[in-house]
Amino acid sequence: MTAVVVIGAGPTGTCLLERICGNAPRSPQGRVLDVHVVDPHPPGAGRSWRIDRSLAPRADSAAGDLTVFTDVAGAVPGPSLADWLGREPGYSASRIEVGRYLGDAFERVVRGAPASVRIHAHRATAVGLTESAGTQRVALSTGEHLEAHAVVLAHGRPDVPPAGAETADVVFAARHGLVYLPGGRTAELDLEGVRAGEPVLVRGTGRALCDLAALLTVGRGGRFAEGRQGEPVYLPSGAEPLLYVGSRRGVPHHARPGYRAAGPPPDPPRFLTAATSAGELRQAVAKELAYAYYHELFVRHPARTRTSWDAFEATLTRAEWGGKEIRALITKSVPRFADRLRLDRLERPLHGMRFGDLAGLQRWMHGCLGTDLARRADPAFSADLMMIHGLLAARAVLATEVAADPWFQGLLGPVADGPSLARQAELRALAQAGVVTFLGAEPRVVPDEAAGAWRATSPTVPGSTTARTLIEARGPAPGAGRSTDPLIAGLFAQGACREVSGLLEVCLPDRRLVTRTGAVHDRRFALGSWTVGGLAGFDGPGGAAPLLREADALARTVLAQAAGSRLHAAA
Repeated sequence: MTAVVVIGAGPTGTCLLERICGNAPRSPQGRVLDVHVVDPHPPGAGRSWRIDRSLAPRADSAAGDLTVFTDVAGAVPGPSLADWLGREPGYSASRIEVGRYLGDAFERVVRGAPASVRIHAHRATAVGLTESAGTQRVALSTGEHLEAHAVVLAHGRPDVPPAGAETADVVFAARHGLVYLPGGRTAELDLEGVRAGEPVLVRGTGRALCDLAALLTVGRGGRFAEGRQGEPVYLPSGAEPLLYVGSRRGVPHHARPGYRAAGPPPDPPRFLTAATSAGELRQAVAKELAYAYYHELFVRHPARTRTSWDAFEATLTRAEWGGKEIRALITKSVPRFADRLRLDRLERPLHGMRFGDLAGLQRWMHGCLGTDLARRADPAFSADLMMIHGLLAARAVLATEVAADPWFQGLLGPVADGPSLARQAELRALAQAGVVTFLGAEPRVVPDEAAGAWRATSPTVPGSTTARTLIEARGPAPGAGRSTDPLIAGLFAQGACREVSGLLEVCLPDRRLVTRTGAVHDRRFALGSWTVGGLAGFDGPGGAAPLLREADALARTVLAQAAGSRLHAAA
């Protein structure tokens, strides 16, 4: 008899469990594998998608793109969220609907497990991990201990305490009786102290902003009605605060495309490799994205170009991105300005722009959001979607480097990890209703001791905004080594793991834990966005998420380790 412990029963753990079951029939006949799944939260939904939360927030992806069932060869297909709900692929589901789907998916995996796999769910927290003679021993919060041949850390991003400037804001808020909510899981924030009608400073314009806005608007009795053009119009309840929002870019993340690609994703990276030097990295990434973007434009929309793809490709491959030759090529070959790729504007859309007052900035922002909604809903701009595929392919190649490169992160999140079209449209409606006001780029939020409040300024617009409430609508900076999770903290204390740029280090591609000395542990693995090379989410732009394929490869590796045999371990 062999055993594996999977710590975490959310989407990541569920994907891994399904792949363990899918690959287990390859095991030698007669061998039984016990899989212990440990999570204090409901199986499937886990902590992030619990169904006992507010009805207000919705998922960021279309229901047709959300699934925990992979499409690898030989897999038994399972339903996407849209199939499970009986909805159209573009349906925008509530987070509770997603949580129920995940719970059902977990039960579906358990019911469909082969006879060679026995699944045991433990509603507990893993609080320690030790070993003896190669056997892994997991201590649970219930006092129970599990012994296994292999352990996989598959829980979500572990909590980390406030650090740096956040610590100073905590102290300032306590001294003046203010409300400060540091970065973390938006759904778990205590918003009771956020008063109706009062200004609230918010740092962050990503997906967490959409969740926060939903909780403070629809979650407080407001609602959306349909406007003349079918667009959402917000009808306030009067219980909303006034959200003043800023971020480094100053502009919300781009919405996710609301359509699927007509053709396959671009070829594997051709300019970027794992051996690309730090000095060449940005140039190589830029050319990868340009290649994916312009190839789609020339192949799918040739009427909007003036040269052949072969001629364009030859110069793009040879010349330096951003140089005079490339700029001249694009001007000559792509006549419409809207069809030209501007990576600088994607990263810093407000750079060099100044407005006379907040009202002028808001008019520009409303138009910016409207343009984004129109473009991301229109397959005529499918080059944007292919560039996203290119960005994700580059991320997979870079693995450890991306967390340490702010330029790459400045593209990845805003371009490839935004809200759904429906949520973006609702954010625009909140802005038009005056509930959300944008402060501009590079906001500076400082404590004002005399006023007993925070004061925010931005180079984008003159003046300042003062508020007694400050909310971080963003996740904390990566810091696996600072985690308050007892299991992770214990492993770091033992020297049984280490971090790179705040991420838990694993040896790719098999995802084995790396110890403080650089040794690789044969029986401990980790999977998730808080690990080196890990990808977040169980969705993808118009297709299956890379997480599903990562889970498949890891399942085969873990099975091989647990069984002590060669079961197609990941290469």
